[in-house]
Amino acid sequence: MPLFKVDTPLARHILTQLRDRNTNQVLFRKNLVRLGRLIGYEIANTMEVEEVTVETPLSTLARGVRIVGLERVVIVNVMRAATPLVEGLLKAFPSARQGVVVAKRKEGEFDSPPKEMEVDIHYYKFPDVKEEDNVIIADPMVATGSTILKVLELMRTSKAKKYYVASVLSSRYGVDRITKQYPYVNIFTVEVDPEINSMGYIVPGLGDAGDRAFG
Repeated sequence: MPLFKVDTPLARHILTQLRDRNTNQVLFRKNLVRLGRLIGYEIANTMEVEEVTVETPLSTLARGVRIVGLERVVIVNVMRAATPLVEGLLKAFPSARQGVVVAKRKEGEFDSPPKEMEVDIHYYKFPDVKEEDNVIIADPMVATGSTILKVLELMRTSKAKKYYVASVLSSRYGVDRITKQYPYVNIFTVEVDPEINSMGYIVPGLGDAGDRAFG
């Protein structure tokens, strides 16, 4: 399964603060930025590398590596909740082109945990995606996976080199649902929680990331 857990001690420390109901809006938003940077670095570490030789200031040659495709990144911001996460991702990929999707899922309470959520797309715009591009879809919460699947459907004509999902928390069900339909998508998340409740929220989760980040 193309699932990568960013479970370093620092990432887990930040996630613990995000889960805490007493974490205020400013710290919550800043922590999303911090995790975006860490997740971005982990994504970069999985990209193809090639050996290069450079000349140092001492006129001496040194062998090193270059990450292929580091300058060919497209970040898709699932607004509004992903905006701080994208700010962090841009620290890792400063030259990335950006796309946006304004999405809102229809809230409600069901008799049992929903298998999917209805998602309204109010606006979307993507840059021209080339075959050598790496596309990162940023959404802090992957619950049923419905929003990510909607974005991937919107991008179905794009032929990128690789697709990634950058998230803070995911549910096991959401991860399985995405990888079943799109096995080539790599999901990066700090933690995978076991449950979804009757309102479609991840449990134990951290609440509504957009509301907590933007009040």
